[in-house]
Amino acid sequence: MFTTRPTLQGTFGMVSSTHWLASQSAMAVLEDGGNAYDAAVAGAFVLHVVEPHLNGPAGEVPILLAPAGGEVRVLCGQGVAPAGATVAHYRALGLDLVPGTGPLAAAVPGAFDAWMLLLRDHGTKPLADVLRYAVGYAEHGHAPVENVCATIEAVRELFETEWTSSAEVYLPGGKAPRPGELLRNPALAATWKRLLAETAGAGDRIAQIEAARQVWRRGFIAEALVRQARRPTLDTSGERHTGTLTAADLAGWSATYERPATYDWNGWTLCKAGPWSQGPAFLQQLALLPPELPAYGGADYVHLLIEGCKLAMADREAWYGDAGSRDTGYGDAGSGDAGSEDAVEVPLGELLSADYNAARRALVGDKASHELRPGSPGGRTPRLSRHARVVATDDPGINPMGAGEPTVAGPPTSRVPGEPPVAADGATRGDTCHLDIVDRWGNMVAATPSGGWLQSNPVVPELGFPLGTRLQMTWLEEGLPNSLTPGRRPRTTLTPSLALRDGVPVMAFGTPGGDQQDQWQLHFFLAVALRGQVRGGLDLQGAIDAPNWHNDSFPGSFHPRGMRPGSVTMEARMDPDVVEELRRRGHDVTVGGAWSEGRLCVVARDPETGVLSAAANPRGMQGYAVGR
Repeated sequence: MFTTRPTLQGTFGMVSSTHWLASQSAMAVLEDGGNAYDAAVAGAFVLHVVEPHLNGPAGEVPILLAPAGGEVRVLCGQGVAPAGATVAHYRALGLDLVPGTGPLAAAVPGAFDAWMLLLRDHGTKPLADVLRYAVGYAEHGHAPVENVCATIEAVRELFETEWTSSAEVYLPGGKAPRPGELLRNPALAATWKRLLAETAGAGDRIAQIEAARQVWRRGFIAEALVRQARRPTLDTSGERHTGTLTAADLAGWSATYERPATYDWNGWTLCKAGPWSQGPAFLQQLALLPPELPAYGGADYVHLLIEGCKLAMADREAWYGDAGSRDTGYGDAGSGDAGSEDAVEVPLGELLSADYNAARRALVGDKASHELRPGSPGGRTPRLSRHARVVATDDPGINPMGAGEPTVAGPPTSRVPGEPPVAADGATRGDTCHLDIVDRWGNMVAATPSGGWLQSNPVVPELGFPLGTRLQMTWLEEGLPNSLTPGRRPRTTLTPSLALRDGVPVMAFGTPGGDQQDQWQLHFFLAVALRGQVRGGLDLQGAIDAPNWHNDSFPGSFHPRGMRPGSVTMEARMDPDVVEELRRRGHDVTVGGAWSEGRLCVVARDPETGVLSAAANPRGMQGYAVGR
């Protein structure tokens, strides 16, 4: 089969990420004797610098880690709603939805603390060693990718008139950066250099990391974040609002460890974050598959996956939320919102049970469903927002304020396939990053950093990065699994994956893409699992390159939360006969660009031979795998 690139193979280490500078920085850490977790932290902080339109230090990240010889764990870097973030408060402001931008949408920042815990508990390198790559690119500059420049240009007027601290960083000399020119962020470099200076005398490696956590939660960084949250800021509502984040919120939260949600399928075990993410929707889609699948890639196969996805995502809307479960085992890492009395009941065991999925599978007919059909696990009555069935009248999330991750693919004329479009009228959206790493010892990690986009909130002038906007994913209605609730995590779309074969971790993978993430990942995984071995190993690059698609027949997770019943967006490389057959079955098919669906990354390890593999997505022209 033709592939755009080879599947890389070696024995020393493999990295795949959504930006080549992050991949190579992580690889440099491996070459310097670090392990996969040291490398992941270094790569993640580089992603903050080189993909600022896709993630930032005050965003969030779920991390799946599989230590060599150990158990798979989830490290949750998704912060909770602040104590003052109540439905009543937002309703009193005249809001029906949480704004897509601005400080009202800011949860407690989670990414930084999660990366610190990963480095403390599983890494080997000092903090200064892994931060030096990000500091270098922020201080001395990097050549920005095309969509960084396009995103900045799209929000130029907003930056010049309202978010002037962002203009100072991203409109140097009053102009948006251009590809091939160096883009610097001196304020961010100064932040990390001050952090390192303040923690240098704390003691050994672990003591310095702990000191850095305290600086973030109680020191100069916390003080600056709270000041920013209290500044009136224009958001997607068209009004200026202040946020609810306080010093107590920052001081009282930490990242946490927990067991993954898992599902066994044909000798594989798939591991995902819990129902505070959309991860279990991947598992439900697997559970909905019949014992015998139609021929890979045909109309019957694609129809089956689309209809199964609709059922799983309807259940996501009705049942998923912060169940509050924790499994720490790492000292104080479990402090924060563990065991919150505000946790919701999520009947995940029943949602993944054989009987439940057999009944749900019977709902899949020959024609496309245009209904939102959540199930009733254990006889429970599903709960949906009043807004859940609102039909989008235009592209969800597209507006000059830059809200939301993408929920539809870019048009064929998008300048950079595979990333959210930037329209001529200044409309833009944020997206996400991803990185996967496996080292020579067999340690494996998958992470999906996101939030804190340059177009989500004004840059904190003292720090060089903005707050996040993850609370926009919650509902301003009481009693729902994903209602805005102080101390509760908003249900996130971020969903990295780890796959085990006969109980042994063999593959880490993931993708940006908001609500599409667990659609694209399922299609990729089945391409790997169903097409077998190629060239002596898993055909990772071929599975990434295979034509992909997604549907939007469920409420979007990002402001303004619309759905598109019956919609399917497919790459132009799909078989035209398949497209026409799907239309005959009632699917509303849009044919997008030939390379417009998905930004997958993957690494793998053969436990019998020790051979490592990696591949990266050619869509977007910036994701790369490296290794040897």
